[in-house]
Amino acid sequence: MAEKVRDYPRLAHDIIEVVGGGDNIRQASRCATRLRLVLGTTPEGAKDTISQMPGVITVVESGGQFQVVIGNHVTEVYDAVAKELDLANRTGSEAEVPKQSVLNRVIATMSGVFAPFIYVLAAAGILQGALIITRMLYPDFTDTGTDQVLSFMSWTPFTFLPVLIAITASRHFQTNTYVAVLCCAAIMNPDWTTMAESISQGETISFLTIPMSPTVYTSSVLPPLILVWLLSYLERFLNNHLPAAAKQLFTPFFCLVIMVPLTFLVIGPLSSSTATGIANGYNWLVEVAPVIAGAVIGGVWQVAVIFGVHWGVTPMVLANFDNYGQDTFQAFQTAAVIGQVGAAVGVLIRTRSRQMRGVAGSAAVTGIFGITEPTIYGVTLRLKRPFVMGCLAGAAGAVVVALFGSHYYAYAGLPGPLTILNSYSETASGSLVGEAIGCLVAFLGAIALVWVTGFEDPKDPEDPAEAGGAAGADGAEASAAPGAMVSQLGEENYDAELAAASQRYAVASPVSGELVPLRDVPDAVFASGAMGKGVGVEPSEDSIYAPFDGKVVMVPATRHALGLISSDGVELLIHIGIDTVELDGKHFTSHVEAGQEVRAGDLLMECDREAITEAGYKTVTPVIVTNADAYDKVLLYPQSSVRHGEELATALLTGSEGVEDEAEDEAQVSGAAVSQAQAGDES
Repeated sequence: MAEKVRDYPRLAHDIIEVVGGGDNIRQASRCATRLRLVLGTTPEGAKDTISQMPGVITVVESGGQFQVVIGNHVTEVYDAVAKELDLANRTGSEAEVPKQSVLNRVIATMSGVFAPFIYVLAAAGILQGALIITRMLYPDFTDTGTDQVLSFMSWTPFTFLPVLIAITASRHFQTNTYVAVLCCAAIMNPDWTTMAESISQGETISFLTIPMSPTVYTSSVLPPLILVWLLSYLERFLNNHLPAAAKQLFTPFFCLVIMVPLTFLVIGPLSSSTATGIANGYNWLVEVAPVIAGAVIGGVWQVAVIFGVHWGVTPMVLANFDNYGQDTFQAFQTAAVIGQVGAAVGVLIRTRSRQMRGVAGSAAVTGIFGITEPTIYGVTLRLKRPFVMGCLAGAAGAVVVALFGSHYYAYAGLPGPLTILNSYSETASGSLVGEAIGCLVAFLGAIALVWVTGFEDPKDPEDPAEAGGAAGADGAEASAAPGAMVSQLGEENYDAELAAASQRYAVASPVSGELVPLRDVPDAVFASGAMGKGVGVEPSEDSIYAPFDGKVVMVPATRHALGLISSDGVELLIHIGIDTVELDGKHFTSHVEAGQEVRAGDLLMECDREAITEAGYKTVTPVIVTNADAYDKVLLYPQSSVRHGEELATALLTGSEGVEDEAEDEAQVSGAAVSQAQAGDES
């Protein structure tokens, strides 16, 4: 579901329960958008059940993993899963993994190892892109100390990549993180770099009479990865055979003195040669048939993303940068990403559905940062044809990139529009031009193809009596101006709806002011109804009051929003102003904290409307029932203005007795609390 969720620990708990509990989860990891679980057995119906949970985009079973696609908030869910399962303290025996194919194990390992720090590499890549722009505009900048400092900062995560791999791989293979870091840091020791240089110049240096290879391990991928994998077996062997009194000291000792020399003598030379050989094989294909290579990568890359197998190419790409300082794969990959972004924009332009327009717009923005899962699952794949058009446009764009001979000269953690500048090089002036033209072909081509081929446009649910409805019972369109009647239902019909309902849950207004139809709130996410049903209030006072008896679920550090849940289960988000998260708490004073019980009419928050307006922000305040799907209807009281404490809306259940319990259960799952990061992302 594209529905939002506020209680991510509860979502994590529900996922764990549905997949059979913690004992059935052998491994848990995450990538940029997915919670990846390796299960002992997959319970019947688990995929469909979890796919329908609020906050879950979809579920994919691929590569031996049960992949729950969540989107940008996967970190919150994974952290809650890790805490509930106590992943940090799991032993290898407790986390015994069912037999999988070699390919599935490789894909799962690449995802589990690289995904946690991909944003670190992406941040460094953005810094390198910024330096490229600066050097283009100001050539003398390269002679400054500032350039030197920023340059080595941008290369730091790549230089010390084995240490990052040691941390994540130790968690993936359930071995001691500190011992793993010690071993991987040892193979990067500057003294070894000096020795390797001497060996490469003809000097013979031996370890226990065995000549050593001049392999250097800074920026390497496979050597530290294989080191930690074998370390996990060695550590378990030592823990099982050493006396209890000797384990703490001698397990790290034997791991160090065995694994580091073994890496220098065997693991390092063999694994480095393997990574280089794979990279050379791909580079040969690009050299012999660049158009074919570009078309294949540009066309099928997003298909690989669907099945979650796209992490498997990371070692090859990093090997290219390490050995040659450049790579074509990411250049083609960027065109594929931008093709899907263009398809989402094409849907945004063509669709007549307000809800789809909001989803497509948000997904396209996410795609700018190289993350396409929300675009794929929320828009293009959901509509089918736009996904195919995006892939075709990506293939065409990558072919153009190949014809220009464009490369990436700086690693992009998440290739996308922001990383196009990584294709710039002083020695290859046409690279950036080719990349830019190819990406433009992918973007505009996708828009054009979606526009020409079309798609089955989803229809917005039309219930004019419900909150956020487009028109009233008489079909009249509600005005966009503050103070317009937001419900054309009429008081008599409103009362009739309430009388016919089996259960009624009233929500008073938390603030006085004029009402604004939800679709006219100047924020695409709120206006689309994606957050839930409700109304905007243009406040006439600076105070926010409790709209019912209940509990405060969330007060972000920026104090610009409140998450509440009533004593009978209605979940409410009060978002004070638009984009006010950027004020970082200025002009807001909170009188409550998360977990605090409140009574209707209690003072919750105060804000300085004048100061907020002077700072350039709108004060219109969306009041949203975030678990609206737990009820049959959410009706707005027909009025154009309201005072705090007066009736604002009512959630209704029209079914038989006992539906209330089901609604309350669903309400608990969806959660009313908003994290600070969420409120900022969605404001």
